[in-house]
Amino acid sequence: MESMPLMCPLALPSGTSMEQLSKHLRSGTAKLPRTHHLRMEKTARSKILMSRSAGHAEVLTHILSHLPPSTLSEVSFVSRRFRDLVTSPHAWRIAFSRHFPAQEALTAFDQASVHNEADTDNLRSERRVFTRLTALASWRREYILRTQLLRSLVRGKPATLQEALGSGSPRAGSSNAGSAQITYNSNLITTVNHLDAAFGTSLNKRLPNFIHGADEVGSACLSDPRAGKVDHWGFADPQMFTQFLDDMPGVPQYGLGPGEVVGVPNTMDVSRHNGMVYAEGIPRGKVYYRSTEERRGRLLAGSIQGSWPELGIPHLTTGPVDTQTPCCVWTAKTNNVLDRSDGLIGILSGSSHGVVTAYSVGTTGLDERRIERGEITCRWILSPGVPIIAFSVDENITGRRLASGRIWAVALNALGELFYLTNMPKRSYIERKANLTNVHLEQLAWETGRTVHWALCEPSRRVARPDPFESTDIDGSYSPRSSWNDMGLSLDQIAAETKEIQTFLGKKPKHFQKVNENWDMRRRLEVDFAGDDECAAGENIVIVQCGLDEGQLANVKRYTRCKVPNPGAGEEIHDSPSPDVRQRQDTKQSLFGTGEQAFSQEPSWSFQPVRRGSAASSDHLESAATIEEWRVSTFSLGSPKTPQITTTSIDMSTYALLTIFEDPLLSIGGSSVMSSPTSSPLPQGPRPSSPSDIPGQRARFFAAGTKNGIIIVWNMRDPISPNSAIETTIKPIRMVYTDSPQISCLALSALYLVHGGNDGLVQAWDPLASTTDPIRTLNSRFSSRARRRLVQAEASPQGVGINLFAAGAIFLDPNPTVLRGMVSLGTHLRYWSYSSSAADQYKSSKRRLRRSERGSNQGADRFTGTGRGALKDYIANEKAELEQEKKRKRKEEERLRGRFGLDLLGPGATEDEILAYATLLSEESARSDEARRRSGSEGSEGASEHSTVVEGVFSLAAAPPEAVEEESLDPDIAEAIRLSLQESSARGAAEASFPIRVRKAKRASSSSLSSSSPPRQHVGSPSVKDTGTTSSTEQDDLDFALQLSLAEEKSRTVSDGGDGGKGKGKGKGKGKEREE
Repeated sequence: MESMPLMCPLALPSGTSMEQLSKHLRSGTAKLPRTHHLRMEKTARSKILMSRSAGHAEVLTHILSHLPPSTLSEVSFVSRRFRDLVTSPHAWRIAFSRHFPAQEALTAFDQASVHNEADTDNLRSERRVFTRLTALASWRREYILRTQLLRSLVRGKPATLQEALGSGSPRAGSSNAGSAQITYNSNLITTVNHLDAAFGTSLNKRLPNFIHGADEVGSACLSDPRAGKVDHWGFADPQMFTQFLDDMPGVPQYGLGPGEVVGVPNTMDVSRHNGMVYAEGIPRGKVYYRSTEERRGRLLAGSIQGSWPELGIPHLTTGPVDTQTPCCVWTAKTNNVLDRSDGLIGILSGSSHGVVTAYSVGTTGLDERRIERGEITCRWILSPGVPIIAFSVDENITGRRLASGRIWAVALNALGELFYLTNMPKRSYIERKANLTNVHLEQLAWETGRTVHWALCEPSRRVARPDPFESTDIDGSYSPRSSWNDMGLSLDQIAAETKEIQTFLGKKPKHFQKVNENWDMRRRLEVDFAGDDECAAGENIVIVQCGLDEGQLANVKRYTRCKVPNPGAGEEIHDSPSPDVRQRQDTKQSLFGTGEQAFSQEPSWSFQPVRRGSAASSDHLESAATIEEWRVSTFSLGSPKTPQITTTSIDMSTYALLTIFEDPLLSIGGSSVMSSPTSSPLPQGPRPSSPSDIPGQRARFFAAGTKNGIIIVWNMRDPISPNSAIETTIKPIRMVYTDSPQISCLALSALYLVHGGNDGLVQAWDPLASTTDPIRTLNSRFSSRARRRLVQAEASPQGVGINLFAAGAIFLDPNPTVLRGMVSLGTHLRYWSYSSSAADQYKSSKRRLRRSERGSNQGADRFTGTGRGALKDYIANEKAELEQEKKRKRKEEERLRGRFGLDLLGPGATEDEILAYATLLSEESARSDEARRRSGSEGSEGASEHSTVVEGVFSLAAAPPEAVEEESLDPDIAEAIRLSLQESSARGAAEASFPIRVRKAKRASSSSLSSSSPPRQHVGSPSVKDTGTTSSTEQDDLDFALQLSLAEEKSRTVSDGGDGGKGKGKGKGKGKEREE
């Protein structure tokens, strides 16, 4: 019956819904069996309900996305339907994107967009890029954990010993046990601008130990932040180093000016495991290394006076005086590079001649031959005559990365050219008892260097200046460099190549500035070695042109290495020669002695890497199936006015350093050993199959600080262009506007960003813009006086020099769930360690008692007498004192406004304006007093005694300055006495009809008091004639004042309707008399 077909066709219009079909069937126009009719009606109703429920689910999901994480988790207990909605990744992804707007917070870019405002309001992207916090992350876990950690950072509760992952316990009674921050002196004499720490990984986690160095004087030391003390290491071997500006005063740095020599500020790199390496940036400068296991350091070997062209060794001293300058250094921070290179690569040094030298930091006794500390191991020439200015090495290199041919080392020169290594050098076998001299070690280093090939990133190749008249005999885009063994060159060819390199070594910096563009020795280099395109490539190299030199603009470019399918993979593949070889083949006359192609015979060109067991054959097949290309992108600076970049930083957190095959979310057998308490158990639901399914899409942040106090954040792993001929533009994820006048240092993690300003201000920010305000201020800026001095120093020709107010360096824990780090403030160090669970420490179902008022003894305080409790009491006392001070100032201002009328000048009146106004009032008062005095002296002689005495009083108040100085009266007091007597005399004249009675006792006492001293005549007072009595004296003035006072009291009593004798009753009679 159910499979019975329709008895008659249904002529219904197209697009008829199931509800319309049900109505049509019920109307009787079509005849169907009853069972089929009921089944179709039930199906139609279920589909209608499903469509309605789907719409309701979208609305509920939108509503639930506004809830905080804790409430959103509790909603799942309401019903099964709510549980299904809440446990779906879609609801948490929407809630996450609403709480963390990220790039949507950039209103500047929204206004500059080509879309209208009406269109942009309707478009809301739920795509968020970030580095996840845990190994096995989900949208729910990321949302809850990220918000919890940010609240904990805001709360600032000190971390416990278990949260700090330390071994041992702090000292008993230590005051730092309950403090989240500790500040101590580094004992260095200049600004600390290099930091490194050892936090440990996996089960070897421990409290950190720091190393910090100052490149101005070439000193470094160790410290333990728990005790706040500095170790003696680093102070037992003082060294005297010279700066370029002191050695050659008046000569511009960075090869500018005349362009005869290259000089840079002294450079340094520090490592908690391996110590410090320091280089003098002057011609004939020395490179110094000191291990953490030694009290004294050593000077590393330089170039020797010799040349062996047949071995590929040129003469590095091109003149009677060696002008080679060390420009940059690097030392290994972990043991990964040391293990993979068999101890050959521990230190790298780059010189102004384009020479790269590798040194060892020592090996263990288990190795086949022990390599001494500071021993030279490898040497190459990458760009003869052009300085090497920066290195970047993959500190997390593994055997699988090397087997897949990934980049592990990058070098940058002054013309912006990038060179990279994909293989490890191999040293030939040497007997353990062999005694090698310096010459043997030099030759062995060149021989070891020829076992690997430094490849050139083609898009970064140097650009020649336009030369229409061919004034130079050498093409500016061409430069030779050291070859390698797999090129199969003969001894004559190697000798010819060495002579050509020798020619370029003799050229001055001014030559390269003349024939090439973009000479800049202040470029910065940042490399993302963990970028992955799932084809054993995807590394991102970022070159930052800071724009600090005159006539240069800031520019940030990204070069992404990718492998694309080879269209001729089925044919026989022959690798093409290097670009510099092709250049030599195109020339009319070859340096190898023939005009024909010198490499047409066997052995053929081969760029195969050194074999590494069974992986070599698979690498060769993979390289045959793919070809290497580079894609270029430009980072937008987000401002029409190009700023100057002062510092850069990239995210160094744990899960930003993992490749795809190491990611535990994408491969069950991932090689990552990183873990955290929040990474287990495995997330429910299907595992992500691609990076786009992972929360955050495996992004990695890159930040740059500018000279105007702005921080710009980008995603280093933004999608690349589909074609190598197209250059894409990457917009910022976040722009942070700080209160610092200039950004001096930066540090990034997966959770937060920390910036340090040249005024000492250190603040933490959320790169995903959950709030536009700083999350926490780790250090307040210095006083306004210090900031004014900085501004004055920047405007001076000498510049700022050594800024002891600035934040020099910042270092954060690679584990983003542990809130600890360090910042250097001048010569001081500040370490912080906050609790990661402080946001939920007071979360409980019990009702917590309200805290007692400040200063009361009701109930015990939650905090102890030391540490944070004492700090809260101090803050409360300071607030109370500030409030009292504000009240006193407010009353004083009201008194001055009422007395002198200061409010007439407005609230913005300056101190000078107020003084000028007071001077004007004083002059007017003096002129009016002088006029009254003169009018009183010219008065009639027939005045009454009453008026005579009053005039005498006025003349006393308006006496000249000599009289005022004689009596030592304050001008304000004299003016008040004059006004009071004037008011009293007016009242006395009006009330003269009332009788005045004076008690004899008072008069007698006053008479005796006056008779003890002779009467005093005031200088300048008008003469008064006698009318039957003696001349007026001070006693008469006192009597008159008493009479006026009594008359005023009597007049007040009469005006109230009472009698003068009625107030003398006592007890209840007083009340009765008043009632009558």
